[in-house]
Amino acid sequence: MKLSDYVIDCLKQQGISHVFEFIGGAIVHLLDSVSYRDDMECVSVRHEQAGAFAAEAYARMNGKLGVAMATSGPGALNLLTGIGSCYFDSVPCLFITGQVNTYEYKFDRPVRQIGFQETDIVSVVKPLTKYAAMVTAADQIRFELEKAICLAQNGRPGPVLLDIPMNLQRAQIEPENLASFYDSEEYNDLSKGSKDISDSVISEVIRMLGAAKRPLILAGGGVRVSQSTAALSQFIEKSRIPIVTSLMGIDVITHDHPLYSGLIGSYGNRYSNLILANCDLLLIFGSRLDSRQTGTRPDTFARGANKIHVDIDHNELNSKVTATLTVQADLKDFLVKMNAAFSEVRPPDITGWLAFIKELKGQYPTYSFTPTANEIEPNRFMELLSSKSKQFTAVCLDVGQHQMWASQSFKLSGHQRLLNSGGMGAMGFALPAAIGASLATGGETLVIAGDGGFQLNIQELDTIVRLNLPIKIVVMNNSSLGMVRQFQDLYFEGRQQSTVNPNPSFIDIVKAYAIPAYQMNTMDEVHQLEQFLNTAGPAFIEVKLEKKTEVHPKLVVNRPIEDMYPYLDREELKRIMLIDLVDEMDLPT
Repeated sequence: MKLSDYVIDCLKQQGISHVFEFIGGAIVHLLDSVSYRDDMECVSVRHEQAGAFAAEAYARMNGKLGVAMATSGPGALNLLTGIGSCYFDSVPCLFITGQVNTYEYKFDRPVRQIGFQETDIVSVVKPLTKYAAMVTAADQIRFELEKAICLAQNGRPGPVLLDIPMNLQRAQIEPENLASFYDSEEYNDLSKGSKDISDSVISEVIRMLGAAKRPLILAGGGVRVSQSTAALSQFIEKSRIPIVTSLMGIDVITHDHPLYSGLIGSYGNRYSNLILANCDLLLIFGSRLDSRQTGTRPDTFARGANKIHVDIDHNELNSKVTATLTVQADLKDFLVKMNAAFSEVRPPDITGWLAFIKELKGQYPTYSFTPTANEIEPNRFMELLSSKSKQFTAVCLDVGQHQMWASQSFKLSGHQRLLNSGGMGAMGFALPAAIGASLATGGETLVIAGDGGFQLNIQELDTIVRLNLPIKIVVMNNSSLGMVRQFQDLYFEGRQQSTVNPNPSFIDIVKAYAIPAYQMNTMDEVHQLEQFLNTAGPAFIEVKLEKKTEVHPKLVVNRPIEDMYPYLDREELKRIMLIDLVDEMDLPT
């Protein structure tokens, strides 16, 4: 059979129904192999970066491999931001790039380029992938494809890339005669890599839980990556321990659950940070504890608590915050064992702790400012939007202030997913991510973007319209790159270099794509929001904000996580804290 047909057959065997691509000459054979099939669809985006983001969201929503393809040279290089996003957020995606014919490729010759658009994408992308290889002979394809697919999903997942020259794509092969990765010593060694969780570890965790008066779960993105949401829910029901989340773990539990206690970190809810600061036992599930969670003072993070850190990647354990007990394990395996053990254990009595948490949640709601008249305050708007958005399967956020307002105040219900670009933090993520999420589930998808990030992949409005996808787009417009502008106002005496620029008319642009468009200027215009949400198919609404709009509360440099700006009165903070305050004299300047 033709090699390109074999590649597509292998993808279908992985349960993949959509390949995201922007065509070029070096992948024509691969896309032609999709064209005559009725069980696989090419999703032609308008920029390769968008294809990479769409593949990422596709994988995150359906728990399977995402696939994006691009041609050699500029096409392959345009995938890089999306590949990095998958790498940092542990998303299993296969990226396939076309390459010039092997007889045109320079290999080790000391020239810059021989073939047109020839680029050594493998060398470029290696630091951002779990595996990257160029297939240099047709009889390697089975081994390399199986290896890439396996590594993408094994252990801590991530992206892989295969670079396939054009002459090999059109080559004839005998698949059953090709070497299989699954018969290799390399695969055997890989399959031995998982570690069993000893009964003594489980016993020690239960002992520590039994001794705790103020236990707390911190759930990170690893809960979703390991497909552990059901096991986590069971653990919460058995233990009755309250839960906070990181940005990437924000959708692991419905937000109307009585034990859900919000988002922690630099832009978290104030009450969530206060809860974490006061706990005496912190169960860290699948979180790498990056500086957006701990702040710039990791030494003060949950300083009064014993910490149990469970992660599949040993490199993340004791990397930023020292734990009392580290457990290198697949989180799902750990939680299954804990649930079995908890059947024999009475949950701890933490009535006082839960009452304290309820008090904090009531005392410190998350609002960026007190509005005058009918001015739109973004956190209140997110509460309103979420109350009317139960139909959405996924909510895709771009990167900027709107991302923080939504992460703080959009209340997820049922099994709604919230997709953030975490480690990469790439503006332009939301619109293409919504395409991937919508195709993965068939459900309605909501985009929340800022006026800056929306324009980075605005061309994908064409893809949405062409496929008639049920995607609703909210743009929070404060006529600035507000996150950086707020940073400039705080640290650069208000010099707003490059952050405040006039925008085009988004309404006119969206109408040019024949998408129904609405605008909301005050909180009185709720009818505009309701018409937008009730529109069949794609729709757009612009939410006009004051240019000065900021994200509050916010953790600033050199402050412990509980001490967010605007600062609480010192006596008030001292009263709330069940442990000693950090001595301000100890704060580095």
